[in-house]
Amino acid sequence: MRRHIIIYVLLLFCSFGAFSQAKWNQRYQQYFDQYKDLAIEQMLRYHIPASITLAQGVLESGAGYSELTRKSNNHFGIKCHGWTGRTSYHDDDARNECFRAYDSAYDSYEDHSKFLSSSKRYQPLFSLKTTDYKGWAKGLKACGYATNPNYAQQLINVIQLYRLYEYDTAKNYSKFMEREAHFGHVMQHVVQEFNKNYYVVVKKGDTFQSIASDVNMSYKKLASYNELYSDAVLEEGTRVWLKKKRRNAPKEYRHRPHKVVAGESLYDISQQYGIRIKYLYKMNQLPADYVPQVGDELRVR
Repeated sequence: MRRHIIIYVLLLFCSFGAFSQAKWNQRYQQYFDQYKDLAIEQMLRYHIPASITLAQGVLESGAGYSELTRKSNNHFGIKCHGWTGRTSYHDDDARNECFRAYDSAYDSYEDHSKFLSSSKRYQPLFSLKTTDYKGWAKGLKACGYATNPNYAQQLINVIQLYRLYEYDTAKNYSKFMEREAHFGHVMQHVVQEFNKNYYVVVKKGDTFQSIASDVNMSYKKLASYNELYSDAVLEEGTRVWLKKKRRNAPKEYRHRPHKVVAGESLYDISQQYGIRIKYLYKMNQLPADYVPQVGDELRVR
């Protein structure tokens, strides 16, 4: 009996650890989705690989959840040396160390780029290509960016696991998402991308007003993008689109019709794929009084 209890406890512990790791990995991916366009913008201006910026940001900020990041918008753990702006004090290598504080994530990313590009210590890195993330990772460690002896390998592991190197060849970026980083607060909703558009998932108690305030938009415009009145009740777990919905779904849905499930309305389907309702009617030649039936197959592309 005792042996069975021990095995059960071990299995429970392992399951909890796997759940925690999955949750943490999800936070990493959400961080990259939120800041990839800002990292690309910085790369095109300062010649620092977007993959390196993102990997440093996610590690130094705890995927945006560290106290330093939440209170001071400091994503890179840069301390006060030579800094004349706002400051914040936190325990690091020593107690109560001085760190730079910023008004927004954008300011933190901008200062990180200037910090590296203006320092003689890091100048050798700028002779490397932006696609040489391994050289950059090893160079940052060699130049003394972090005291952790495994810092370079940590950066490389994150870049490879999440395929961040794909951003190092980008020639453009979403100005909409780059704009989000200018906000001076930690957003309560994670902005996600689909069908060349952006959306957030409705939380319990959300309204168009609360979401609009979080993403710095007009709530009336937000409601119009989602084809609802501004005082409409939002259902938890559904999508709210941040730009005008499109005419059809992505190309991969050309031969993948949507199969209607129980309780699903045409509006539900339009929100799932980010398509305006009138184009669902048009694509499927539906009569005005059409009511979806379970098992119906509808074109979304």
